[in-house]
Amino acid sequence: MDARLLIDNLRMGQRPTPAEITDFAMGLGDDTVSDAQAGAFAMAVCLQGLGESGRVALTTGMRDSGDVLEWNLPGPVVDKHSTGGVGDAVSLLLAPLLASVGVYVPMISGRGLGHTGGTLDKLEAIPGVCVDIAPEELREIMHRVGAAIVGPTPRIAPADKRLYGIRDVTGTVPSLDLITASILSKKLAAGVDALVLDVKVGSGAFMQTQAEARELAQSLVSTANGAGCPTSALITDMSQPLLPSLGNALEVSDIIDVFRGEAKGPVVEIALTLGAEVMVLSGASASEADADRRLLRALQSGYAAETFAQMVAAQGGPSGLLERASDLLPYASVIRPVLAPQDGFVAGWNGTALGNAVVALGGGRRVESDQINPAVGLSAVAPVATSVEKGAPLAFVHAADEGAAERAKEAVLTAVKFSTARPMPPDLVHQRIAP
Repeated sequence: MDARLLIDNLRMGQRPTPAEITDFAMGLGDDTVSDAQAGAFAMAVCLQGLGESGRVALTTGMRDSGDVLEWNLPGPVVDKHSTGGVGDAVSLLLAPLLASVGVYVPMISGRGLGHTGGTLDKLEAIPGVCVDIAPEELREIMHRVGAAIVGPTPRIAPADKRLYGIRDVTGTVPSLDLITASILSKKLAAGVDALVLDVKVGSGAFMQTQAEARELAQSLVSTANGAGCPTSALITDMSQPLLPSLGNALEVSDIIDVFRGEAKGPVVEIALTLGAEVMVLSGASASEADADRRLLRALQSGYAAETFAQMVAAQGGPSGLLERASDLLPYASVIRPVLAPQDGFVAGWNGTALGNAVVALGGGRRVESDQINPAVGLSAVAPVATSVEKGAPLAFVHAADEGAAERAKEAVLTAVKFSTARPMPPDLVHQRIAP
């Protein structure tokens, strides 16, 4: 593979062969491709595209640039990926829920990105939890518990890590081909038997329109299946938070309420739908109806809650988290209500603005080196179609000081829309994308 010739041909609109793209991806991982060549390749892909076979080749090449995990477990191994949203802690619910019905979930997750929260950041809000787990320890947790939520090791898709860093500083992040390969190379390196994708759409998602979400979902599904992993996607609503809260410890607390049977809501419906989808894909269940019954029974019986507690403890967290959550989870020193400025119904939320308000409170990162405050965020955010009176709480701000609380209150008020008539709540699942 001549990297210079490949880049030149791609720039001129001639698509490289899959073998050439795979070799280039391997060169990213072993540094035989220079940073300059990687940047030029990324720009050429942005301008000319790779096509479906090229996306598959780039994905598998980046996957194979490092370790690909192998399993010897008495059941199917699956994973789920979300494209990002606000108040979206589905993974914290879904991984132990699937494990409680005999499906194994070695979930490799990420940090917060932009206005969206990160699953690893949320899990680390629990004192003592470690997400940097070596493959040998991960295998032991899989055999003992059935679920873990961890970060990628340096040997998981190193080519993607390198190319992503270059894309970030060369204006080449928004490429469907590169986004697809980046997401899937890490997920497929986990050695899963099936994958379900949660592609978010709406004001709190990166994909703001149905057309954008559909294009990404179709690219991800066709590429993953082309790489040999049975995969489907659900396009789900992110026009409002899935949980009443936004913020790391606050979202963990909400999920614990779900496990204890004290709360339901959209996050449960999405988790059950995604869980049933991947159970059928992996052969763990013959039908979605059967899978849904098994998952709901595990949730209602408390078995899923026990599995969650076991997963937390296996990753270094405290025992008795479900019983002592209010004592163990961090909490903010300043909690202030955001009062409705008028009578009416909540007609909608600007989810991106809500997420950015949490970031400004310290609940996310503006730059990679920022330290997250796990206690801050928003709670009791009024769902769409809620009737409110002037002066009643729309949400509560959890902040480190009064100044930050006041700024967050203003941000929340700019993010809400009111109407005089009760609006219809949005559908949670918009479309299923299958091969």
